[in-house]
Amino acid sequence: MKRIIIIVMVAAVVAACSHSARQSAQGEPVGLRYAKLLAIARQGECYDVTIRDPWGADSLAALRRYFLVPRSLDNPPSAPAGATIVKIPLEHTLVYSAVHTGAIAELTGSVSAVAGVCDKQYFTDTAMMAGIASGAIADCGNSMSPTIEKVVELSPDAILLSPYQNANYGEITRLGIPIIECADYMENTPLGRAEWLRLYGLLYGRAARADSIFAAVEARYTQLSAMARGVKSRPKVITENVINGIWYVPGGDSYMAHLLDDAGALYPWADNHSSGSLQLDFAQVYDVAHDARFWLIKTFDLVTLSALKASFPLNDRMDAFRNGGVYACNTATSPLFNEFPYHPELLLHDFIKIFHPELQLEGELRYYHPVSR
Repeated sequence: MKRIIIIVMVAAVVAACSHSARQSAQGEPVGLRYAKLLAIARQGECYDVTIRDPWGADSLAALRRYFLVPRSLDNPPSAPAGATIVKIPLEHTLVYSAVHTGAIAELTGSVSAVAGVCDKQYFTDTAMMAGIASGAIADCGNSMSPTIEKVVELSPDAILLSPYQNANYGEITRLGIPIIECADYMENTPLGRAEWLRLYGLLYGRAARADSIFAAVEARYTQLSAMARGVKSRPKVITENVINGIWYVPGGDSYMAHLLDDAGALYPWADNHSSGSLQLDFAQVYDVAHDARFWLIKTFDLVTLSALKASFPLNDRMDAFRNGGVYACNTATSPLFNEFPYHPELLLHDFIKIFHPELQLEGELRYYHPVSR
């Protein structure tokens, strides 16, 4: 009998832990239409935020939970069990990614809330580069191993970073600084990722502005995708290129695959169910996509057809190479990474304009341009 009681007690504890892991934000839900990895609920002036685990077998399992509390609130309610308390609005943040500094700048009108960065070489925005160069924005070193002394000296009110599976953030986890795990990049639809702007609006005290921006993004994206849905033919399109023997292509249920579909393209791996990248070699890509009409490449340098052939001699066998269908985005100078995650309508415009000139979209290409010899 005693053994039975112990077993029942253990089972109850396990069930309680499982329930805790599966909890979503509690309170009055903030209606999110597209984001699958984010749940937000309002509790008075506070917000209960759950970020779901993109890598978990259980789609309801929580990666992290936060309780956003206004700095001005004298007697805030108790935070939910296991939630990290974040005082809002954030005013002095350490940010690991240019993607998020772009969102902060758009929401607040400046980058003044960005106190420090990691991986400074990837920030190409003029204001960010000027701030880093002058020392107004601290350089905290490599994102995989930040300089702890600098982080301690900076004393940020939060750290914004992009999580990865089984992440170990090292010493910074012991500093007591809230770490906001921005898993937006794991959303598999363009509007799903863009909707995370509403969370960043709450974090920086610009909720109304975030809602307004997202509403405009949603409307324009929906309008453009509806135009592309009516096209008579869909050209085959491939992305990226061979690097060190591997050609990474988006899985069929990925953000980019959905964007290409919304742009009226035929994507060779559309039937694949992966939301990540597929690791292929040239032969595997050539077998199903040598006749692709368009070839989209992101590069951190200027690219020409000659350079593309020099990087891998068989590249000139692709139809797009021979027929003027190669388009490249030079991310060293393009605002692509600062903009498209929360403005997918801008990238969608580029793609439709490239794939379907018959639709005669107004405006110039913003990110991708034809590659010359």
